[in-house]
Amino acid sequence: MTDKKKPDSVVFDNEMQKYDAFLKPYATNVGAPVITTPDTIAWKNRSINNLNHRVQTRYLEIRAQYEQLMQEFEYNNLIYSAKFTFEPLIGEVYHLYKRDNNETFLSIIAPDQCNFNSLGSFYLNTDQIWEKVV
Repeated sequence: MTDKKKPDSVVFDNEMQKYDAFLKPYATNVGAPVITTPDTIAWKNRSINNLNHRVQTRYLEIRAQYEQLMQEFEYNNLIYSAKFTFEPLIGEVYHLYKRDNNETFLSIIAPDQCNFNSLGSFYLNTDQIWEKVV
């Protein structure tokens, strides 16, 4: 073994006693092409912004669906707790009214045909869920 120092331009591992330029992740001589790492920060920022926008949009859609579902639940709860003395038919429109004593009742009489305090008109769909029409 010789402890003779190799020139700086020669890639030699003194511990292993061999040339290891082929193992290096970087250029080892002046004539080698420049190795540059790509700028991934801009790509990451664009991806993060796109993801944030997508998540925000999806959240707003889900929140709107939830609010619509809760409103539908409230209407159905209000109608099913109202008084009525007939069996509503699927596909028909009925009208919900409120009395002076805050009691609600369902009727076939349209709001323009009476002087009751109207809470709205509702359609009974095939799933027996009430949908507000007016």
